[in-house]
Amino acid sequence: MRPERRRAFVTPASRPRLRRHVRLQFDPVRNAWALLSPERVFWPDEVSLDILRRCDGQATMGEMVSALAAEYDADEREVAADVTAFLQEWTDNLLVTL
Repeated sequence: MRPERRRAFVTPASRPRLRRHVRLQFDPVRNAWALLSPERVFWPDEVSLDILRRCDGQATMGEMVSALAAEYDADEREVAADVTAFLQEWTDNLLVTL
């Protein structure tokens, strides 16, 4: 029996990073970025890719949100809600760690 895993929750202080078994790689045949994980491949859109590139374990989620809001000239609260939801889903799917 496997022990139950505790869910990690994204907060403004979280320092998200890609898990050790996950990497971003450019596919020249498709001219697109892929997120590779064992037995899975994801094709992130432009906004998802901008978030994933910032998942380096250095920047806090709050810093990522501020940078993305400035880059996209968007309301920081809306960006925070979207980035939090995105990172929570990817954390739940064991692709990002906090």
